[in-house]
Amino acid sequence: MTETIIGDRRFPPALADVSRVAFDYRVFGQDGTGGLAALWCVRPGLPLAGQPVVFMGSEGEVGVVAGNLSDFLWVLADGLGPLEAALYPDREARPDAALSELALRHAATPHRPAREILAEARAEFPTFEDDLFALCR
Repeated sequence: MTETIIGDRRFPPALADVSRVAFDYRVFGQDGTGGLAALWCVRPGLPLAGQPVVFMGSEGEVGVVAGNLSDFLWVLADGLGPLEAALYPDREARPDAALSELALRHAATPHRPAREILAEARAEFPTFEDDLFALCR
């Protein structure tokens, strides 16, 4: 199925701000070798900020990171990058002051611990990984 995207394709302001943050990948536990967080457009009628956030790694790692952009900001504020959120959700929180301030400014959801956000997102999309890999076969 091919879908043409019509309309404004700019980053929501919160993502634009996140894209300007200089991440110290050593803090996030990543080696900087690849992977990205992406908005998964699965909720018809909702804007990008209301779509789930997923991680796709350079070596085939995938996972749901948050149920929406606001919750993703709180995950980042807790010191988890997309890779950790997808692969190591029980990792100890290491709050980041700059990302906490960004989340306070942009998030439309209340602050919750990253573990709670991750558990909720995974419960909503329990077959995400299998569904994604089925599309690749």
